[in-house]
Amino acid sequence: MSLRVLLAVVVSVLYLSPVTLTRAGDKTEGTPDPSYVAAVYEHRVILNPEPHVPLSRDAALKHMMRNLKVYEEQAARAAEQGAQIIVFPEDGIHGFNFSRLSISGYLETIPDPLTEDWNPCSQPDRHNHTEVLQSLSCMARRHQLYLVANMPDLQPCPLTSHPHLDPSHPPCPPDGRWQFNTNVVFRSDGSLAARYHKQNLFFEKEFNTPPRLEVVTFDTPFAGRFGVFTCFDILFHDPTVRLLEQGIRQMVYPTAWINTLPLLTAVQFQRAVSLGANVTLLAANLRHDSKAMTGSGIFTPSTSIYHHAFHPPGEPEDGKLLVLRIPVLDSDWLATQKQAKGQGETGGEGEAKGQIGEEGEAKGQIGEEGEAKGQGETGEEGEAKGQGETGGEGEAKGQGQGETGAEGEGEPLSASLPTLSPNPSPSTSHLISSMMCDPFSFVLLRGSEGQLTVCDGPLCCHLQYRRSPQGGNTELYALGAFAGNHTVYGRFALQVCALVRCSGSEVSSCGKGVEEAESRVDFRLEGKFGTRYVYPSMLGSGMVVDRPDLIEKTTDGRVAMEHSGMTVGLVTACLYGRVYDQD
Repeated sequence: MSLRVLLAVVVSVLYLSPVTLTRAGDKTEGTPDPSYVAAVYEHRVILNPEPHVPLSRDAALKHMMRNLKVYEEQAARAAEQGAQIIVFPEDGIHGFNFSRLSISGYLETIPDPLTEDWNPCSQPDRHNHTEVLQSLSCMARRHQLYLVANMPDLQPCPLTSHPHLDPSHPPCPPDGRWQFNTNVVFRSDGSLAARYHKQNLFFEKEFNTPPRLEVVTFDTPFAGRFGVFTCFDILFHDPTVRLLEQGIRQMVYPTAWINTLPLLTAVQFQRAVSLGANVTLLAANLRHDSKAMTGSGIFTPSTSIYHHAFHPPGEPEDGKLLVLRIPVLDSDWLATQKQAKGQGETGGEGEAKGQIGEEGEAKGQIGEEGEAKGQGETGEEGEAKGQGETGGEGEAKGQGQGETGAEGEGEPLSASLPTLSPNPSPSTSHLISSMMCDPFSFVLLRGSEGQLTVCDGPLCCHLQYRRSPQGGNTELYALGAFAGNHTVYGRFALQVCALVRCSGSEVSSCGKGVEEAESRVDFRLEGKFGTRYVYPSMLGSGMVVDRPDLIEKTTDGRVAMEHSGMTVGLVTACLYGRVYDQD
């Protein structure tokens, strides 16, 4: 049995390592080998101003080449910094808001690399009307890096490349062709390595859901195997959890994510998935301020860099390149490399470090010795900034950031907080307020410290807290619980515990989105979940993605998160549970 298969047995265990994170410009030494250099580019997409009006192929190509020119520039910058793989965002080449007819001029037929070896750069005449594929292929070849991009794909119906389709698959669309939202991956020699058709569409009437689920991976010589998925897929079992079940721990993730406070901003949830699933996530988002699209990052359980743009009036919307050296997490690849070097059994150098107890309990503690460090760069000229900077307001806004926080040495935070009763009873003064369009049960925090419990159906959330208001502010905080089906902008089952800053002084403001907070809050948040898929996140004032000091998970479904010593005010702390089998 391979190490990847063995790993798949425990991949869903919440398993957190020491974390050293780097903001843009920092250079921290000591990232253990084997490692590689990854890049993501947040692209300010050049849009078609009239996406519902069909364009000729020539006009559509002219539009797409404007975006591809930017890709070329950024691929060159990434390569100069040693990047071995770069990820570009969803919709970054063609844009969005098309109809099924109006996107026709943008479509190219992408061959299936499982059935055909093709290098569009060196074999441009094999397939007609593949100018975008040729451009991306030559870009990868010219800069000698693996390249991930997103583009629209046209396939005949029935799909000749999938002879083993389930007989019950949907019939051909009325126009007799499939149109897919598609990720493509090119090797450093320009050959096509992978093609993935997005499974979970988000109001994309120009595209079809693929007639069969695609679970797509590709192999690299520098880091082993990666999985591929797109944007809204991150919230669903297929294909994301199927990749995890195969033991895939490195993911490329093009997205066009609309930030939604207080629980689902882009960098907040990207970090949550990386920690909760114990994976590397190379996430590239679009930059489009009027659509609230921004937020990209390179996230691993042991090192990270991210970017959330702020757009002061009068300043242009710019793209952002992030480059970071990160550890390899593919256990099979690591074992093969160590065997080749005669080093014996792999210990997973650079992987997340944690302790799995005899009872199946997983624990991780910030600040342990031997933590993995990362080297983060933006590709911009200028002096590297000092290590451990907070990325706080003013200096860090709109910049690539890393997480900061005090080391978790000594006794756990819960030992100094108000004691949580062994069987805490829910508050009788709870209230119902809408958060993320879901009816959360809330209970308010009173005083500077205390303990609270709030329940919603089978889920009970417990909080121990101590807060330090700054400057005499009277910010209102609440502990919320929700267990049920989210039914707005998609349907999926949730169990969520969340500590949130309310947007005003009224109880009705709890659950509304806010970006700023002044109160520092030390806390332990925990719940007993009916799912093993729980994603922890912390969001600080000014869109700072903070990190927990400690995460615990037990086999009976209990998940706990602790944090203290915040450098900015707390906006949200959340345990976001997905109950996939109830979707």
